[in-house]
Amino acid sequence: MPETGASPLPPTSPAPSAPPARSPLFRAEQFVWLTARVLEQRLFAHHFLNGDPDPVETALDAYRNEDGGYGHALEPDLRGPVSQPLHTGHALRVLDAIGRCGGQRVERVCRYLTSVSTPDGALPAVHPGQRGYPAAPFLPIVDDPPSDLLATGPVVGLLHRNEVWHAWLFRATDFCWQAVESLEKSHPYEVEAAVAFLDAVPDRSRAEAAADRLGRLVREHRLAALDPERLADHPVAPGYAPGEHHFPYDFARTPQSLARAWFTDDEMTRALDHLEAEQREDGGWPVRWRQWAPGTALEARPMVTIEALRTLRAYGRFVG
Repeated sequence: MPETGASPLPPTSPAPSAPPARSPLFRAEQFVWLTARVLEQRLFAHHFLNGDPDPVETALDAYRNEDGGYGHALEPDLRGPVSQPLHTGHALRVLDAIGRCGGQRVERVCRYLTSVSTPDGALPAVHPGQRGYPAAPFLPIVDDPPSDLLATGPVVGLLHRNEVWHAWLFRATDFCWQAVESLEKSHPYEVEAAVAFLDAVPDRSRAEAAADRLGRLVREHRLAALDPERLADHPVAPGYAPGEHHFPYDFARTPQSLARAWFTDDEMTRALDHLEAEQREDGGWPVRWRQWAPGTALEARPMVTIEALRTLRAYGRFVG
């Protein structure tokens, strides 16, 4: 028994109940702080935490080279310091996302694009300057690389979207029109590049007609997995990793995209349900493409996570 005058022990409190389920955004935030590069941390803060765009631009500057292009593994599957079209396209997406895709910075980018363009005025997927530095095996390095819609389409689209006018754009736009309108067969990443071009190019009636034709090609060749519950019934494009499926939201990142008309409301709902369910226990979304080095997958997952959240939010899904 306690001594006379001693305070009685406090009553035993009930065990605390489990905390309420955390929102997708809260879980993703913990994942980003744990794993992301400074650039993706700043981007996440800008998109979801009311962060200022200036720190994003400052972080992006670390990847910029004197030639006006971007390198230093900004796109994780190409390592090394040299500028590359894929890195530079990635940089333009970042600048577009923060409303800074213009001015002298983009003028310098266009000079770089001119310097590495093929004879028909478009961009190669990988410039041969990459030789000697590590690169993903699915991004071959050749001495005289051809023009590539996958590299050129998104860049041309972003520049048009931001009303950038530069001499480089004229021939590059012509190349994209010819490439998109002549597609008889394709693969998902090339189609996504075509959509990025069509969603922003000024000739809207021509873009709508081209998108309608492209959507029929996507459905005819089953390039989009329309039933996430039966993925085994959907073929994966040749050369892609096992399970590297693409879903309606990969083509139509927002409801305003021309590619949204390719899919029914039910198909898009199922796809978005699947995207929500793809968030992993650690808070991040998975990388579906071929993972060839541990560091590249680690760097890519925060990018994929930010895009997943932006897509869900664009379609009105609750993220937190």
